[in-house]
Amino acid sequence: MNANVQDVVVLLGDSITEFGWEPHGLAQRLAQTYVRKFDVINRGFSGYNTEWVIPVFEQFFAKSQDQARLPKVQLLTIWFGANDACIPPEPQYVPIDAYAANLSKLVNFVKSPDSPYYSPATRVVLITPPPIAIKQWNEVLAGQGEEPQGRSLDSAHRYAEATKEVGRKEGVPVVDAWTGIWEACGKGEEGLPRYFSDGLHLNANGYAVVYDALLKAISESYPEIHPDALGFVFADFMEVMPSQNRAQTLIKRNVFDK
Repeated sequence: MNANVQDVVVLLGDSITEFGWEPHGLAQRLAQTYVRKFDVINRGFSGYNTEWVIPVFEQFFAKSQDQARLPKVQLLTIWFGANDACIPPEPQYVPIDAYAANLSKLVNFVKSPDSPYYSPATRVVLITPPPIAIKQWNEVLAGQGEEPQGRSLDSAHRYAEATKEVGRKEGVPVVDAWTGIWEACGKGEEGLPRYFSDGLHLNANGYAVVYDALLKAISESYPEIHPDALGFVFADFMEVMPSQNRAQTLIKRNVFDK
């Protein structure tokens, strides 16, 4: 990888993040919004919880932020809880206190100067787990010949509240996906399927709620990296065409110099 690369947005999460490359998913929307400004890297891992992703995070960062020629991670979103909030004895279950501690650990991997993965350029946003349309989800599982899983709307809500508390404790913004979708559906379980593809994973409507809330959080907490505040890494073609010195015009630019 050489110096002619864009800095990046990294999306760390479970299947709800992984599936964000689908049409109108979160990753797809962000990639379009930040095109020619930041690249979007999707590090969503279907089925993972906060316990399992910590070793993955350590390998992904691997002190790469200390290498000047590599792109900087300008924004890191951390979106877990949907699997942690399973009801025991489901193997993905993580007790809520351990879940909160794991989120804090992930945040401080990049925020703490004492961390080997310290990345002062990286801005962190937490995203709460969304609600779960449990009836829809169990019907999908039944259609696949599977037994209902140990999940509940109440458990997802408790983990969402724990995520918000971690945000307050660590001083990072939180996108409240749970409340956003719950209010959008009219605060009733019967309205939830409009925002889910299968009761657990979001559809375009659900991702739109999270995307809008994330852009709002960036605008309020990190306005310097809001897409409207950034310039292109390489010049617009309308500037290139009339240029008398195209070699100079085509040199990579600082995205923050709009």
